[in-house]
Amino acid sequence: MTEQQLPAWADPSVSPAALDAQGVSRRQLMRRAGLFGAAFAAGSLATPAVASARGFGGNDPRLAYLVGDHHVHSVYSHDAKYTFSQLAQASAEYGLDWMVFNEHSNFGHAQYGAKLEHEEILKARAANPRQLIFQGLEWYIPGAEHCTVFAAPGRHEVDLLTKFELAYDGKLLGYTAGGPTHPDTPRNEAHAVKAIKWLAAQRRSGYVDDVLVFANHPMRLGIDSPHEMRGWRDAAPEIMIGMEGAPGAQGGAIPGWRGPTSIRGEYENKPSADSWPGYPTDSYLTYGGFDWMTATVGGMWDAMLSEGRLFTITTNSDVHRVVFDTWKNGDWPSGQNFDNTGRLPDPVNTTEPQPGGDFWPGQFSRTHVGVTRYGYRSVMAGLRAGRVWLDHGHLLDGLDVRLKRDCDHGRGVTLGGRLRVRKGEKLTLNVTVTTASRPNPHDILPEPAHVDVIRGAVRGPAADRDNWRAPATKVVHTADVSGRKGTYTLRIPLTAGDESFYVRLRGSDGNRHGAGYLGASVDPHGPIPHEPGDGDPWLDTWFYSNPVFVEVAGHR
Repeated sequence: MTEQQLPAWADPSVSPAALDAQGVSRRQLMRRAGLFGAAFAAGSLATPAVASARGFGGNDPRLAYLVGDHHVHSVYSHDAKYTFSQLAQASAEYGLDWMVFNEHSNFGHAQYGAKLEHEEILKARAANPRQLIFQGLEWYIPGAEHCTVFAAPGRHEVDLLTKFELAYDGKLLGYTAGGPTHPDTPRNEAHAVKAIKWLAAQRRSGYVDDVLVFANHPMRLGIDSPHEMRGWRDAAPEIMIGMEGAPGAQGGAIPGWRGPTSIRGEYENKPSADSWPGYPTDSYLTYGGFDWMTATVGGMWDAMLSEGRLFTITTNSDVHRVVFDTWKNGDWPSGQNFDNTGRLPDPVNTTEPQPGGDFWPGQFSRTHVGVTRYGYRSVMAGLRAGRVWLDHGHLLDGLDVRLKRDCDHGRGVTLGGRLRVRKGEKLTLNVTVTTASRPNPHDILPEPAHVDVIRGAVRGPAADRDNWRAPATKVVHTADVSGRKGTYTLRIPLTAGDESFYVRLRGSDGNRHGAGYLGASVDPHGPIPHEPGDGDPWLDTWFYSNPVFVEVAGHR
């Protein structure tokens, strides 16, 4: 199916179906003992223990990867248009196991929409027990951009989100200024930190079982400064766990669609008075569809990882209006609007393509989370632990990463984990790739062309909180995997040196690459920007993984 075809399930009058377009991960889990019954559907199973960093070596559990999207908008967002039925069926069609409805905050949502949305979510959970559906909020960070905030299901999940929205949302409070010279900036930045600490307190008190936060599209406007991102992380690293490595709106630059200046992700902005002035002007673009912070080897993401602290990346649809879709927003009844209802009218099919730059959840962007049990808290635990890899265009069916000492016999440490070693020890990075077994939603059978290993030194907290560079990070190994199909394992030797380090993975279909942002000596064939208006996302697909950390004994 190409994106020009309107799927049959897009009719909002059709009830959600428990479709299972990608059931491998579910079947893997269902074969394991103890995963049936009410706990399976409700996600009330115990969270798997995080592998200990104590002692040498490591032996993390076997994992199944659940596919999800933490950035989905429905009629309960003022600028979107789809019903829960349309979105639930789309996500099932494209193989999602979990998703987060993170509607935009505003007074209509806080006053009416959140509660109405929660009623629909409860119905959707009951109708789709094999799909994990979270309720969330797209938070306007005081003095900065947006975040996804979402909680584990429970009797206080909607109350938590509503209280948070009214007390801490920058848009509702008028705490939007973030420029370095604006007199309100210090107050606004402090309020954002206070907000994250408040969420952590609700988790500690047991008011909710769990809550997580991700920074959304961090370089779209350039208003998430390095010191703010570090401040949010440090306020509660168990709550503020990462950022979107790639934004949604990936269809925005399909040739001939939105216009000659369109960029993937709708990253079409220039620095403003609220932007952090230390960002280069060419950082306001996507590189291979990924945010500059993630795509730049030795850039902002690596600068945070080089402190030795995990910061998870994700990708998602940010779905508002799908490319080539024929639905438009319905008309308001007399006297009604979003502010007094908290909900848009149901969309109406026009039979003519409508404006939009997004894909359906799971259609193009996928976040894969490693779990040992199927459930809400297990997905959240996997995200927090960093057992995460992501791909565009369904580039891979599977990725498993294990790092181990050559003298150990266990499975080793996986994504997000820590391996403790001695100086000079020989290590092996085992990367098991499963290539795509069927065409993606654009009728392309994607094939990876290369797998890159990126290594960075860990040197502790940044002396300059606004530093966005990690000069000791570079691509250290590239495996040419062109033509390889099925499941295969790359075995890459590494040696522990004098200082602790991390390794992370990246790869692409090989269609579009060049010298990385910081030069070919750092990244010889990294992602590059496309020409405005000429960024077909299906012809430039990448995958990224979270890091594995290596702690060298005696090094701090």
